[in-house]
Amino acid sequence: MSKIKSVLRRYWWAIVALIAVLALCYVPLPYYIEGPGSANNLKSFVKIKGHADHRSGKFMLTSVMLAPARPITWLYAQVNPHYSVVSETEVNGGQDNATYDKVQNFYMKSAINEAIATAYSAAHASYQKTYHGIYVLEVQSKSKFKQAVKVGDTITKVDGHHFTTAQGYQNYIASQGVGHQVTITYQHNGKTKQASAPLIKLSTKRAGIGVGLTDNVKVTTKIPVKVDPGAIGGPSAGLMFSLQIYQQLTNQNLRKGRQIAGTGTINPDGSVGEIGGIDKKIIAAKNAGATIFFAPYVKPTKALLALEEDHQTNYQLAKATAKKYAPSMKVVPVSSFNQAIKYLATH
Repeated sequence: MSKIKSVLRRYWWAIVALIAVLALCYVPLPYYIEGPGSANNLKSFVKIKGHADHRSGKFMLTSVMLAPARPITWLYAQVNPHYSVVSETEVNGGQDNATYDKVQNFYMKSAINEAIATAYSAAHASYQKTYHGIYVLEVQSKSKFKQAVKVGDTITKVDGHHFTTAQGYQNYIASQGVGHQVTITYQHNGKTKQASAPLIKLSTKRAGIGVGLTDNVKVTTKIPVKVDPGAIGGPSAGLMFSLQIYQQLTNQNLRKGRQIAGTGTINPDGSVGEIGGIDKKIIAAKNAGATIFFAPYVKPTKALLALEEDHQTNYQLAKATAKKYAPSMKVVPVSSFNQAIKYLATH
């Protein structure tokens, strides 16, 4: 025992240092670290039968790195301007990791479907959209359906009625009135189920089920297409996927050998929507050698800027970041898929 004490006294500083290093590297904090992710060549993500991509240049999908914070990474984020510390609630909205991942994967699936529809429509190639119903993103604590419906379920009917848009469901439900009992049919883990409960008053004062929702749409095509995003989730890949798919379908020389990165959601009407973390994506694009970056554009009104990240629109933040850290990269504002195509064809 005395020998052990002697060793501890002799090497106490080394033991304390080891404990400190372990704590810095492994003690979890209630935060996440956001930073520049990757900028991947979309040729490796998109496969279209009979339409290989042999053109030079790249369309690149940019992403944000997100990792649970540790003391050492928290300290690093304080001194590196490209990294940010965000709370767990800001990242996952209070959802557990499994639920958060499920929602992010669905967002990516939806982005891919809209990208396929947008590109095939622009290329005059045959495709078909099938509306399955409303995908459940969250269930409010006051919802009378909270014991039955879970995040990831798809509501396909209300009182036996199937609608072709989320708005159709919302209008029907609102017309029934608060307190009226409705029966929903929904898909849960591949099984069809039903549940009945009264409607509640939403924050909009209308009657509702009490769920956060988005459309669940499936796109099928005559020319087979497969898009595999790997482990990347979220909705922000829509624009770049649509450009890659369109490039392969038409075999136009849109890239002209250029390294083109970008981000933005793609909506059913072809418009491009804003996303988060665009400053990190600019750095990821710069690190990958991009010379052009497509950034979503919306008109910067006072009301909008009050809600925006750093009180700047996506385009404003992207342009400011590029000016400081990637001055040789051209940031191009786009509000639609057609606008991006026009820029590539004329520049």
